[in-house]
Amino acid sequence: MGVSGCGKSTVGKILAEVHNLPFFDADDFHSASSIQKMSNGVPLTDNDRLPWLKNLANLIVEWDKKDGAVLACSALKESYRKILQSVLNVTWIFLDGDRETILKRLLSRKPHYMSSSLLDSQLEALEKPVHGIHVNISLSPNEIVRVITTQLNKMESKSEFGLIGLGVMGKSLAINLASHNVNVSIYNRHIAGKEENIAVNIITENTDVKNFKGFDDLNGFLQSLAMPRKIMLMIYAGAIDSQLETLLPFLKPGDIVIDGGNSFYKDTARRQEFLGRSGIHFLGAGISGGEEGALKGASIMSGGDYAGYILVSKYLNHLSAKDKFGKPCSAFVGPHGSGHFVKMVHNGIEYAEMQTLAEIYYLLRRLLNLSAKEISAIFMDWQSSELSSYLLEITIDILKYNEDGELLLDLILDNAGQKGTGGLSVIAALEYGVAYGPLSEAVMARYISAMKDERVRAAKLYQEDNCSHNLDKVAFTESLKNAYQATKIINHEIGFNLMKQVSEQNNWKLDFSEIARIWTNGCIIRSGLMENISEIFKTNKDILTSPEIVKNMKLWKIDLANCVATGLQNGIPLPVISASLNYFLSFTTADSSANLIQAQRDYFGAHTYQRKDKESGKYYHTIWK
Repeated sequence: MGVSGCGKSTVGKILAEVHNLPFFDADDFHSASSIQKMSNGVPLTDNDRLPWLKNLANLIVEWDKKDGAVLACSALKESYRKILQSVLNVTWIFLDGDRETILKRLLSRKPHYMSSSLLDSQLEALEKPVHGIHVNISLSPNEIVRVITTQLNKMESKSEFGLIGLGVMGKSLAINLASHNVNVSIYNRHIAGKEENIAVNIITENTDVKNFKGFDDLNGFLQSLAMPRKIMLMIYAGAIDSQLETLLPFLKPGDIVIDGGNSFYKDTARRQEFLGRSGIHFLGAGISGGEEGALKGASIMSGGDYAGYILVSKYLNHLSAKDKFGKPCSAFVGPHGSGHFVKMVHNGIEYAEMQTLAEIYYLLRRLLNLSAKEISAIFMDWQSSELSSYLLEITIDILKYNEDGELLLDLILDNAGQKGTGGLSVIAALEYGVAYGPLSEAVMARYISAMKDERVRAAKLYQEDNCSHNLDKVAFTESLKNAYQATKIINHEIGFNLMKQVSEQNNWKLDFSEIARIWTNGCIIRSGLMENISEIFKTNKDILTSPEIVKNMKLWKIDLANCVATGLQNGIPLPVISASLNYFLSFTTADSSANLIQAQRDYFGAHTYQRKDKESGKYYHTIWK
């Protein structure tokens, strides 16, 4: 790449011959109208170049399928290079030189439609890349090719991708990427007696995986990476700023840093802005799928610097699961901290889905007095239907697992832990004024589960075995299935509604069909329902008003209400299922009780109210007594 006259074609042809590759000149692909403009000394506009660049981008894909090629293309602006690079990770070679040398060459070469009078406009438009191989054209063409070849050989010996933090997720992601024939460098800090030789041990334990380099020395790790460096951080959120502070003196403009952990989305936006001032790309990538997903294919939600995403999308696609059409469950969802925000909401839905299953299990176990084996059989039947999901699948396995002839589940303390992302989504809902009841209750249920000692004391004072065991088990189980389906839909509606409200207020322009699509495989909340949701958002702005959903919810809402009533009457707590029913009833009530609240507020605080029988937008106050 470079301005006209820098020697792209001459050098490109020699380079192609040396490496036994075909050579192409981008000038040969200009339209007749563009050639005519340049012949008349008229510079091309961006609109003139766009179809030309898109055509070249498509051709690069075809050339890559045939082992590659050498392309000579001016590619003056970074925006042009992004179009060409959007389909393939291109190695850029920039031929740089002064105006006098290039003008002399232009004047001496055979007639060409690119007039020498256009040189100044090209130099003015030129945005020199911060990446790739830079060579000065003062050298002879053969010398330039030798320099390029030397640099290419050095690049080939370096790793394409680096990963910092080798816990369960980091280690699994590194193995996953290396298994896709990507040269990967891995680094973990060295703490004597605590964290020693972590990277080396991973390589030793995985001799069947090639393309690995391990380091406990940060400088050696960074030196092993090809430019621009692509580094993923898989460390806990509280250590990100400290790690970035350590990395920053070594990073150069054009490098890409990815935070693959569960950082708070506002911190991610702040970090992107800070690093962007130094020309460093920063992405916040939410990664869901646990250890198995990291190893075999996860769901990846990237947000932040789009230019940086383009440079690493190839690697993120390798790490991701594939949807039913074979498309990667990885996408750039939006700017700033939107990737981590979407992951945070994913976890909020995950909390609610887990709690819902726990409540369903508890109803079957305590109310119907079914054994774990009987419940697993019911869940297996559901799993073979439209209710299929990853969480239901693992619940079946849990209900089947025995240790020394005893159900292991019965030996596990009922004190549920959490890592905070569910709570953060509740805070976001409060901040943006979004109804989030059922998903909030899932978080609160974990909090109250931690009150084990208090619950044991209170149970002795209050609880009696007042469960009705005379229910029709078959009929109630069928009602419970419908209640479960209804609750799942409501949980997802609430999560997507939070994303919708925040997206609108921050102008993120989130694509909810695409978000649902990348959640159809790899992630913890993948399910048959998610595939339906992806289709729903192609024509509907929310889930509960979709015609198909409306039809089903009209049938299921009665079962949902009956199951909630039966469970509560028999002393069984149903925080998420009952909150889902309340949300649905509130959402589908045209005239609510909020008019009384407004009157009360006006009575004691003169907060005013609007009237249905008066002009819209006007507020009134009454002296009530």
